[in-house]
Amino acid sequence: MGLIHTPSLKLTRRQFLTISGISGASLLLSGCGSPLFEDVAGAISEPLNQKVESFIFGLKPQKLVPEFSVSEIDNKALIVNTFRNTPIIDVENYRLVVDGDVNNPLSLSMAEIQKLPLTSMIIRHVCVEGWAAIVQWAGVRLRDIIALAQPKENVKYAYFISADKYYSSWDIASSVHPQTLLAYQKNGEPLPIDNGAPLRLASPVKLGYKQSKWVTQISLVSNLSRYKGYWEDQGYEWFAGL
Repeated sequence: MGLIHTPSLKLTRRQFLTISGISGASLLLSGCGSPLFEDVAGAISEPLNQKVESFIFGLKPQKLVPEFSVSEIDNKALIVNTFRNTPIIDVENYRLVVDGDVNNPLSLSMAEIQKLPLTSMIIRHVCVEGWAAIVQWAGVRLRDIIALAQPKENVKYAYFISADKYYSSWDIASSVHPQTLLAYQKNGEPLPIDNGAPLRLASPVKLGYKQSKWVTQISLVSNLSRYKGYWEDQGYEWFAGL
């Protein structure tokens, strides 16, 4: 089964729904970038920057990973692995912060995120421990969030910080792959807290330990620090592609 919403390699302003009453002509703003891991709040108010559009959508078309049918979903196969204890998150006060080398730092509520176009996909989640599960994920494409943040032309990586202090980093090409989601649904239902609610990474192009749960912050950067990821810093492969 393919994507319910077929991904487009060219994002138009009309594809972004209004966020917090802001009109489509004023979705993106310019502003100051912020240091890695610093909490930054941003507003959404100025037109799309053409250089950013070229950066995000001028990439070569990325090959889509074949998906599965609804009948192939295994509701019990996805094993819950925890890094520390499952964090307690107040969804009403939750914010996704996007900062780093961007012109438009963001601080988005779940209500604002859920106003963006919904994408659903049925993919195989592959764990480095040797098991796999076919799961239906649904949420917002990460590339849509990155586009809103107006990354600078030097951005090459994305850091992901989670509520339980887990951290990982991705190459920007994998981050803007059309099947890389920030998911808030699993198998047609709201994402369970144990699986990363309110927001988690889901993608068929990375191994499971790259797919951070409980994501609270994304920092777009031009260089990786010596800290590349919790497991990566202990010797796991950094790219971890499939």
